[in-house]
Amino acid sequence: MQALAQVDEWGADNVAVGVLAGGEVADTHGERTRVFPWASVTKLATSLACLVAAEEGTIDLDEPAGPPGSTVRHLLAHASGLPFEPGGPPIARPGVRRIYSNAGFEVLAAHVATRAEMPFAEYLEQAVLRPLGLGAALRGSPAFGLHGSLDDLLRFARELVAPTLVSQETLAEATTVAFPGLAGVLPGLGRFDPLDWGLGFELKDGKDPHWTGRRTSPQTFGHFGRSGTFLWVDPAARVACACLADREFGGWALDAWPRLSEAVLAELRPA
Repeated sequence: MQALAQVDEWGADNVAVGVLAGGEVADTHGERTRVFPWASVTKLATSLACLVAAEEGTIDLDEPAGPPGSTVRHLLAHASGLPFEPGGPPIARPGVRRIYSNAGFEVLAAHVATRAEMPFAEYLEQAVLRPLGLGAALRGSPAFGLHGSLDDLLRFARELVAPTLVSQETLAEATTVAFPGLAGVLPGLGRFDPLDWGLGFELKDGKDPHWTGRRTSPQTFGHFGRSGTFLWVDPAARVACACLADREFGGWALDAWPRLSEAVLAELRPA
């Protein structure tokens, strides 16, 4: 795909990008096996592990977890009231504001670890990474600590196009707005009212501008990370785009990412 060559202009020392169409790899550009930090794209894998845990009965999405009044569902949806970084007290009541929170994912992973009676990294390995054949590994935080290759991320993306670890109904629930109507700030992009989010999955819905561009459907979901990484899935188009890079997120990405996404969809689904 000609669109993928755009990444050579991003100023990153290393970048790898790939596209799935109909669940199969349509094309890639860059080193598919090079290991990159996934940064906050890690949250998608952590969220999927929680969904697996819910389906197998290890946790319940509506059981208490986190600050008083919060549940697993609140933590997944960044609606628990916890602040961005760990260590501080809640800054809102659960279900009142959408506060993007690494702290919430730390609490979430600790909760799963307690219920599963094993370290969260081990549970993630057993529940998600190994079954999907990923060589990725969690090195640190369940909010941003996964490291893996483009091939790993594309295998993970395929799971989000056609799930095998959880039911289609569970994935549909996770990619539907949780706690509708909450306003909040999407880091790096600004305030949205509402800031729609699923159970760990950021939802495009009516956000404009959006980091996936304007050709993706409102049903598009995914996540991006500070290290120049992103993954989005457009279920309406049955297309996914995955990118790993080693250039820190900044203003460059707000232009480059939508332009790439729009060019990918233009090639695959010309008007």
